[in-house]
Amino acid sequence: MILIADSGSSKTEWVIIDSTKVNEPLTTSGINPFYQNTDTISTLLNQEFKSPAKAFDAIYFYGAGCAIEEKSEIVKSALAEFFSCAAIFIESDLLGAARSLCQHSEGFACILGTGSNSCHYDGSVITNNISPLGYILGDEGSGAALGKQLISDILKFQLPEEIGLYFFNKYATNRAEILEKVYRQPFPNRYLAGYAPFLLEHIQNPAIEKLVLTGLKSFVTRNLLTYKEINHLPIHFTGSIAYYFKPQLEKILEEEGLILGQVSHKPISGLAQFHIDQSFLNS
Repeated sequence: MILIADSGSSKTEWVIIDSTKVNEPLTTSGINPFYQNTDTISTLLNQEFKSPAKAFDAIYFYGAGCAIEEKSEIVKSALAEFFSCAAIFIESDLLGAARSLCQHSEGFACILGTGSNSCHYDGSVITNNISPLGYILGDEGSGAALGKQLISDILKFQLPEEIGLYFFNKYATNRAEILEKVYRQPFPNRYLAGYAPFLLEHIQNPAIEKLVLTGLKSFVTRNLLTYKEINHLPIHFTGSIAYYFKPQLEKILEEEGLILGQVSHKPISGLAQFHIDQSFLNS
């Protein structure tokens, strides 16, 4: 019996595989060792991981912030404290996306969720990655970046007046509270990404669609077009932004002559299939 986890900054999905049976995913808050230490992650698991199963043959954890060994050890230590398992493997969420989307085939794998990322995957390993740089310096096209642009445009009166009025009425917030959340509270990227549903709700408004298209175009220009092989291989996407704004994503890629592959809401089902197949190949 193995446990697989896919963790972004906003939430973590866990799935237990018993032989070839895939159980229903469990969800906890996001785990990111750039913002959380081992004790914080352990506390989160104790409070939110609601499953009687705690002993596994192996755990495969794919997480944001886990590409650096020093950071991945923070997560590994927390998992070792909470679960009974000798074999714990910590990998980046980007490798998780690549395995989920591409399985054992060559292609490009992209994450468009709370954050954004991309890579070239040769069917086994990631061979090239343009650093996403996080929501302050990068993360173009992500929920955090789109939410940041939405709030900035509203506060600087760059959107139609009715959009701003509806925004403040819907969320019962104000400029002071927004600035407090962004600059003084933890996880501002989660907070900013939380406004992505507002964009989807108003996507028929030309100003809102332009905002989304501009954000996605920035992701393509500053990330995808940097890869040499980008015109010759399918480009796959996972994450809520890619999934819900697929029509806008298709439009941008078509304009650039790029090949859109599959678009999934979440990586977890593809990861489960990857590890089932991997177990079969290794048996």
